[in-house]
Amino acid sequence: MKAIMTDLILKQTKRLVGVVKAPPSKSLTHRALIAATISEGSSRIVNPLFCDDTIATLEACRMLGAVISRKEQYSLKIIGHSKPLTPTDVINCRDSASTMRFIAPVCSLADGISVLTGGESLRRRPMDPLLSALMQLGVLCYSTKSDGRPPLVIFGGGIAGGEAFIPGDVSSQFISGLLFASPLGKTDVDIILSSPLESKPYVEMTMEILRKHKIKFEVQSDFSKFHVPGKQSYSPFNHVVEGDFSSSAFLLAAAAITDSNVKILGLQSNSVQGDRIIIELFRKMGVEIKEGKDFVEVQSAMDGLRPIDVDLRDNPDLVPVLAVVSCFASGKSVIRGVKRLTFKESNREAAIFEELTKMGAKINASREIIEIEGVRTLRGGELDSHGDHRIAMMCIVAALRAAGRTTIRGVDCINKSYPNFVKDIAILGAEVNERELNR
Repeated sequence: MKAIMTDLILKQTKRLVGVVKAPPSKSLTHRALIAATISEGSSRIVNPLFCDDTIATLEACRMLGAVISRKEQYSLKIIGHSKPLTPTDVINCRDSASTMRFIAPVCSLADGISVLTGGESLRRRPMDPLLSALMQLGVLCYSTKSDGRPPLVIFGGGIAGGEAFIPGDVSSQFISGLLFASPLGKTDVDIILSSPLESKPYVEMTMEILRKHKIKFEVQSDFSKFHVPGKQSYSPFNHVVEGDFSSSAFLLAAAAITDSNVKILGLQSNSVQGDRIIIELFRKMGVEIKEGKDFVEVQSAMDGLRPIDVDLRDNPDLVPVLAVVSCFASGKSVIRGVKRLTFKESNREAAIFEELTKMGAKINASREIIEIEGVRTLRGGELDSHGDHRIAMMCIVAALRAAGRTTIRGVDCINKSYPNFVKDIAILGAEVNERELNR
């Protein structure tokens, strides 16, 4: 049976206008689910995000023994246990690397053996640094293909403790996964980074969740070492998930390149999300943005867009957003710190180059930087999402300022993080048509 895939057809949009609500934070939803699952007692998550990735985490948590029920339309109740159960079946993480990297260490706390797998995209992503760190902490685990990639087999029995050395520049999710499981270890754990930490804001988000659940830990000021006392217990906590800056950045970008007035509700001015930096970056590019306690409003792109020179090694999810906006700046923009884009849902650096170049963008890309020379307009064409939610949203935003008609293939992948994105863009005034095809 052939899969039904969705193509999206867009026409150039002169101006957007309106108010939409930001999707709930995917990163915070993942973390709240994990922490609640290993808390002894009842926790609540208000305004969680329901997307492919977070549903994968929710189902994995249920397999580890969490009792999860939907109390109201936008609220989950989670009854957790400090000792996870051994899953009765293989844990399918779908295409969510976050799910696998957070859940694998937690599986080591169960008594039996856990097997984790996922979709084709996830099975290409590296997990060997995490497996190596777990082995150093006394956990027997391996990749079934012996290549450091899923499927993974995790033997339970607990974390013995000790030191684990792990690189900080492959994925911060490895560090977060170890931080979630280590407090329940038999003895203290020291997580020592063998290279500088990248995507530090995501680890800070994990640390904030741990504090809310009364977990103690110490971290060196340069984030090179974490000390986690063992034999701790997670306390229940009631979370309220705020709006997601990473996903909302595409709405802000759409407003910026069309010189539009768009207001996004639910984005908190005191957010711990690292991708909140997008507001500052867009202001540097000449976008007039008003920020309130719980909203962000793009009012105009004052005198045209200015180029930017920025290092995004701590905010890799913003690279596609900055890339598409830079296409319309008056001069050359430079985006640095992009080498880890190779390990995303697609080779994201190559996908950015390929799709925007099709539209007439002037881009040079290497493993370290992306250079973009601004142009007056792009041209419509046939684009491919590469099965990557952020590439799909980037292409949709670019199409709003592209002459003619643009077709984007395989936009179903947007369900991975922002299921309502196409609907919200249409609410703001974009002319969007969907076409389902058997492939």
